[in-house]
Amino acid sequence: MAGGAIAVAAVGVGWLLWPSPSGRTLPPARARVYTEFSACLLSDSSGVSGKAAAPVWAGMQEASATTAGKVSFLAVAGPESESNARLYLNALVARRCDLILAAGTAEVAAVRARAPALGSTTFVVVGTGSSAGNLTVLPVAPPAGVSAAIRDVVVAASERTSPH
Repeated sequence: MAGGAIAVAAVGVGWLLWPSPSGRTLPPARARVYTEFSACLLSDSSGVSGKAAAPVWAGMQEASATTAGKVSFLAVAGPESESNARLYLNALVARRCDLILAAGTAEVAAVRARAPALGSTTFVVVGTGSSAGNLTVLPVAPPAGVSAAIRDVVVAASERTSPH
């Protein structure tokens, strides 16, 4: 029985390694090479399709296409509260995201509360209020304006963080 399995495996390997008669080659791999920079979005339970997060995510994706920085998101599950959002925010901090963005009422509140204690991380929220220290507040605008502002902030942060 083992001899038959070895024979089948040998035939399969030979078939895979046999040159193609037409001279065709496989297309190049489409793997994307990223820089070390990472921007992470903390969103409400709607994820990146929610009203608050969608324009932020769009801007992050545009920035990633420009800079090759990694972008990701983490949606808060469970109660829509600042204390619950803090748990998810702590996960993004543990991931060592270079830039953490927040979209959603509880998520923005969690970032505002924790940012002063997390001085080595840069935070961005969309809302009202003023920027301070490592927290940048972008004013609420039409979705296209939010996306463009987020793109610019993420690109600038990537350029500051990534080695040249």
